[in-house]
Amino acid sequence: MLALIPSTHALAFDFDDVAKKAKQLSTTAFKEQKPKLPKGLVNLDYDQYRDIRYNLDKSYWRAQGLPFELSFFHQGRQYQHQVKINEIVANRARVIPFDPRAFDYGDNKVTSNELRGLGFAGFRVHYPINTPKYKDEVVVFLGASYLRGVGKDQVYGLSARGLAVDTALNSGEEFPRFTEFWIERPTARSKQIVVYALLDSKRVTGAYRYTIKPGDPTVTEVKSQLYLRENVTKLGIAPLTSMYFFGENQRPVVEDFRPEVHDSDGLSIASGTGEWIWRPLVNPKRLLVTSYALSNPTGFGLMQRDEKFTSYEDLEARYEARPSAWIEPVGKWGSGRVELIQIPTPDEFNDNIVAFWVPDQLPKPGAPINFDYKMSWGKEAQQRPPLSWVVQTRRGHGYIRKPDSTIGLFIDFEGPAFKQLNKNAKVGFRVSADANGQIVESHAYPNPKTGGWRASVRVKRTDDSKPVELRGFLQNDNATLSETWSYILPAD
Repeated sequence: MLALIPSTHALAFDFDDVAKKAKQLSTTAFKEQKPKLPKGLVNLDYDQYRDIRYNLDKSYWRAQGLPFELSFFHQGRQYQHQVKINEIVANRARVIPFDPRAFDYGDNKVTSNELRGLGFAGFRVHYPINTPKYKDEVVVFLGASYLRGVGKDQVYGLSARGLAVDTALNSGEEFPRFTEFWIERPTARSKQIVVYALLDSKRVTGAYRYTIKPGDPTVTEVKSQLYLRENVTKLGIAPLTSMYFFGENQRPVVEDFRPEVHDSDGLSIASGTGEWIWRPLVNPKRLLVTSYALSNPTGFGLMQRDEKFTSYEDLEARYEARPSAWIEPVGKWGSGRVELIQIPTPDEFNDNIVAFWVPDQLPKPGAPINFDYKMSWGKEAQQRPPLSWVVQTRRGHGYIRKPDSTIGLFIDFEGPAFKQLNKNAKVGFRVSADANGQIVESHAYPNPKTGGWRASVRVKRTDDSKPVELRGFLQNDNATLSETWSYILPAD
């Protein structure tokens, strides 16, 4: 049993050690950890929990003058589970002890007796990516198997997870947790840091290695090995979780001074066949689950393409500085689908967007499941399609002499493909709708303000209680000029 390994033992350590622990766990019944927190920590509100701060003067490795430093999160509020955190020095692991004296509890009243036996809820990784004089937060591991990262000149936005299990199914979602971490101590010249993690849940265990390379962008190389305790209906690999409240294609329900509010505005997919797909996000009135069947995709991600402050006008949230997250498979992932889940949200404080890869085939319980990938946190331009791409999708009509029941959409494209066109090029917008929609008219014309092209389409919906799937791209004769715009009109 894992619990029988004394923390004082110094063991040679690598990814295989974590994988062995995950495999061993998968052969035993799942044991749910029952947090034992004092009520004063369980009942904290958002601001009270934020008032518990780790003293950065005590940051791990600061005394050694290393380029990376660690700081830690306290148990409390929804982060009730304790995670064990180890340091690897000279290829041997040892526990990083929890010390309440390293925390400032602010105005919270917590006695020393209440703090006895507590531990860490997660940790931050610090490294100077904006100025050599300050070590920025670049990656955070906190809650279940969640992690967040930023690149140069960015603020936190969307999250990633180690794994998603049965997301958006009627049976309910299972949330695996990282229960233990091992972090390699960097050298004085290190430009990367390695984190190992052990994942556990009722039906899945797993081993992870995160090789984190902060910069512009911050790149994380992920190696994983999973084991099923029981069969699962849907296993989500490399899941990304974000927020979309409203944007240029969807007006706010209540009056808001901000033009747009979202951490991500679209799903981008590099299919592996040369086609790129762009799905603008929406905040639906009912749950929306859509997927793209692929074989060996070369990448996908939730992107924040709009990086203009004037699109948000929010001096506090800084949505224009939120990162895009791009997943690049390492090796062949085989056949499966990229699934996008869009959940109704009444505000900007709930993550309502999830995207991940779902493999078509999984081995039986007990057999290893391996998926490796690179995860980049950075600017949208670092993962753009080669021809041209959608920069905005706007919904609505201009002046119409005789208003009708059609829905108008305007799509702007930009990219190098247009620089090669002559003035007389005949560019068209090839657009189609599913059985619930009828294309009334569509056009494509130059946009002299951007140097790109604008497409417009009017759609008539047959049944307003059902969504309509739309798909279109720009074409010059038989040559494709753009990525594929894939859009869903949610049901009214």
